Amino acid sequence: MRGVVFDVKRGSVKDGPGIRTSVFFKGCPLRCIWCHNPESWLPEPEPDGDGVIGRETSVEALMEEILVDRIFYRASGGGITLTGGEPMMQFPFLRELLRAAKAEKISTALDTCGFAPWEEYREILELVDLFLYDFKASDPVRHRELTGVENRLILENLRRLNEAGAAIFLRCPLVPDVNDSPDHLAAIAALAEELSGIEEVTLEPYHPLGVEKAERLGRCGTLKCRNFPPPESVNAWRKTVASRTRKRVVVS
Repeated sequence: MRGVVFDVKRGSVKDGPGIRTSVFFKGCPLRCIWCHNPESWLPEPEPDGDGVIGRETSVEALMEEILVDRIFYRASGGGITLTGGEPMMQFPFLRELLRAAKAEKISTALDTCGFAPWEEYREILELVDLFLYDFKASDPVRHRELTGVENRLILENLRRLNEAGAAIFLRCPLVPDVNDSPDHLAAIAALAEELSGIEEVTLEPYHPLGVEKAERLGRCGTLKCRNFPPPESVNAWRKTVASRTRKRVVVS
């Protein structure tokens, strides 16, 4: 089984518990205007100057890379995080990689936008220890404006995962004057309170590291802002959400 990835980062401490290896899959069904990985949009390798973004690889080859740090996963409660892009766009490859990781008793996390058929999530439920689930905008019209798709399917899948007993971290990218309205912050907290499977709310302040990449690759429709949100705004977001939910709220 072969798939296309564009990066493998060892020693990550931000994409789930403990020390992790994060595998970045090519391909994404969304077009978020703040995307920090615009090189992930297309499913196939693509030229970038004198190089190529993305490489075709096998489950076996990736597992060789992943197993190098097995001792660190065990010592820290870590494992692997499959991210992107959207890993669900390469579902057969994703499923086989998850099976291989579980066969080696490695903890697995899936970072997903939620925009994929429920039947596919159901098929891998027993193979994923933690879902890092994106919640980008609460209003469906605004969600389409910001990402290119409505959020109905995304919320349906989130609720189904919750009903199935999945462990979930709700990941919420926040961009000043774009999706940081009081109504959306309240909706984040309300969703965390509603769904028992949500163990943590992770607020992800905008960072401009994708701007240069989007310009270089000719990606249209992305933000051009090169400023990080001020600390006082980030702190206010955290306080607002934390005051409305009993769940753990962290800033990534």
